[in-house]
Amino acid sequence: MEQEAIDRFILEITGAHRLAPPETVQTLWSGYGSIVRIGLEGGDVPSVIVKHVRPGTGNHPRGWNTDLSHQRKLKSYQVETNWYRGQENRGIRGQARIPECFGVKTSGDEFLLVMEDLDASGYPGRRNAVSREELHSCVGWLAAFHADCMEMGTDDLWTIGTYWHLDTRPEELEALDEPALKGAASAIDTKLKASAFQTLVHGDAKLANFCFSVDGAGVAAVDFQYVGGGCGMKDLAYFVGSCFRDEEAEHQEEEILNFYFQELSRCMERVQGRTCAEDLEADWRPLYRVAWADFHRFMKGWSPGHWKLSDYSERVTREVIASLKKEMT
Repeated sequence: MEQEAIDRFILEITGAHRLAPPETVQTLWSGYGSIVRIGLEGGDVPSVIVKHVRPGTGNHPRGWNTDLSHQRKLKSYQVETNWYRGQENRGIRGQARIPECFGVKTSGDEFLLVMEDLDASGYPGRRNAVSREELHSCVGWLAAFHADCMEMGTDDLWTIGTYWHLDTRPEELEALDEPALKGAASAIDTKLKASAFQTLVHGDAKLANFCFSVDGAGVAAVDFQYVGGGCGMKDLAYFVGSCFRDEEAEHQEEEILNFYFQELSRCMERVQGRTCAEDLEADWRPLYRVAWADFHRFMKGWSPGHWKLSDYSERVTREVIASLKKEMT
């Protein structure tokens, strides 16, 4: 896409008269493009965020430069485009705050998303660590999102969400040098898929993808490349792992689960559907540690020395494997 055509598109969909020079927010993973903030003159909003995906010759930070990796990334951007493009038709209830998308444009393997600037909308905060209130804000967001999307179809999204889903990571599984975990990978995946309650999961719900209000009580989420079907525990376990290390993750586990299901029950009351919150909790709560083991499996193959591979994570995974073995005997 030529820059002149991109500028015309932004002016057209925002009703602005002039664009300010772009301010780089970040580059995309593996050099696949950039995210910029552009100020507007004469538009309905003061600025927009523009995510421009242009696959090039960037190198993966951990060396996973394969065609399979490239095709997975391309699909993730197509899914994100579909997610934003289809918002009006999905019937999202709106309990979980996400940025509005003003317009999308595609050309071959290029994707352009023009979205609400959450900083300008009152969510300027980013966190490397969270207070208890901020933790609850994010966990509450996840509960609201899962309630909003309960029993929702996955047409034009990932059939199974999350970027570490087993079916999309055969190379990392092959690299996994741990026979017990490698042998249990399919059973762990099947256990999560077998849940009677399926929703849409964000798929990359790490702390870095949450934007906070000034007081930390409000939160919005971004980056929907891996949104798709699944058990909500996959998002929750992954989020907790992005916030806490080892003992702290274990110490916080029960409180976080209690708060999540309290919020999920509250949010489900607002959703017209057949799902019973008590039945949902009974099904999902035991899957929290299974979801943790699922992500652990991915990390052990992808980056075996990563800090997230803690003693707690190792122990949880061993317990899950042992439990699954008992179920199969």
